[in-house]
This record gives sequence, C-alpha cells and structure tokens, in this order.
Amino acid sequence: MSGHSKWATIKHKKGAADKARGKLFAKLARQIEVAARAGGGEPDMNPTLRSAVAKAKGSQMTNDAIDRAIKRGTGDAGGQSYEAITYEGYAPCGVALMIEVLTDNRNRTGADIRNIFTKSGGSMAEPGAVSWQFARRGVVIVDGSADEETVFDLALEAGADDIVGEAGAWRVTCDPSATPAVSESISAGGLSIISAESPLVSDNLVPLDTVEDAKSVLKIIDALEDNDDVQDVYANFDMSDEVLEGAAE
Repeated sequence: MSGHSKWATIKHKKGAADKARGKLFAKLARQIEVAARAGGGEPDMNPTLRSAVAKAKGSQMTNDAIDRAIKRGTGDAGGQSYEAITYEGYAPCGVALMIEVLTDNRNRTGADIRNIFTKSGGSMAEPGAVSWQFARRGVVIVDGSADEETVFDLALEAGADDIVGEAGAWRVTCDPSATPAVSESISAGGLSIISAESPLVSDNLVPLDTVEDAKSVLKIIDALEDNDDVQDVYANFDMSDEVLEGAAE
C-alpha cells in the first residue's frame, strides 16, 4: 500500500491522544452539515450523508455531535453555507496532491492554500493536471488486535474486495458505495474501527527513498491538513516502513 495510506493510518491512531481530534471533529461536522443540506437529513436516503456519518463514526465522533451537524445542515439548528472546492498541486519530489475543502470564503481559502504551497516548496496545478491519477475507493481501517480471519469474514460478507495488514492495523478496501455496509458489518462483529472513509487513491506512486524527501512531503501535507477549511488531502507517494518511521520522529 502507498506510504500516504500508512501515514494516514498512523495519524488516525494518534488522533485520540492529541489536540488534532478536536480539529478533526470540526471538519467531520462540516462535511455532515454540507451533505445534509444538499441531500436531506436521512442517511438511508442520502448516500453522501451516509458516507459522511460512517466516516465520523469510524473516527469515534459521538452520535449527539453527528445529530447536531445534521440538524444544522437541514436548517433545524442554524448552520453556515459552505462551498466545496478541490485544489490540485505538487509537493516536493513531484508528489501529486488533491486537496478537498469546504469554505465560506473562496478567496480567503484559495490564498491560504497557495501560500502553503509557496512556503513548503510545492506548486499549484491547473484543474485536471493531477486528478486523472486518482480514483475513489472505500477504505475501512480496523484495529490491528483483531483476528485476520474474523475481519476477512465480516468484511467479505458486506462486499469488501481486499484486506491487508498496514501500520499495525487492518486495511479493508471496497467499492466506495459499500463503505458504510462494510464498516457496520465489522462493528457489529464487535471489532474496533479506527476510520471508515472513501478517499482518493492513486496507483501511480512516487517513491520517496530518503527521510529528508519524506519529511519535505509530509510537511506540506501536515500544513494543508492544519487549515480549518481543508477537509482531506490525498497524495500518491510511497515509502518503506523504515523511511516512514524516520520521517515520523
């Protein structure tokens, strides 16, 4: 699997222990709110909302917080109007980046994203220059203490395609539309879900062979993810476990 997916798994597992958890919940709530506003507040009737709720639950967001976000989206509890924008660009070493944002001020967010690229040694790209390298996949990360055979049986029954061990966890992949069902099946089997989402994944990977290169790429990704308007960042880098460990220190 790509180095980016390993890095994302590690960050999800660390999130419960640091201040990043609060920022993550704020972003998840915004995604739920936007999905509910666009397609209604019933997850069974709104696939986008269903995926957003599954992602939030996979990140241990409470049901009360999810319900409040849905109510804001449907107009039952105030709420804000957000615009969805996707930016494309390159990190150092030619690594392709896709940045998904939800913003109430396009000009402010665009300037912020461009500034991050400039300061971090990356470059913005025109629409379409990067996106052709990515496709959406369903990904459910299961706590690594679970038995592989149990994970496999529960996931396969719900429509999963593959299961691999990654960064001390199980990475289950499936069609994006099957993400909620796979996540619910695994949870119903008593296993712990670290995350459940439908990220953009690339098969065209750029190898990062040194810790220095890895750190330069992770620096820009972390800076982008720290922006309040940025919801998700996807990259097509790959690196060995040894390089990843060195870059994470």
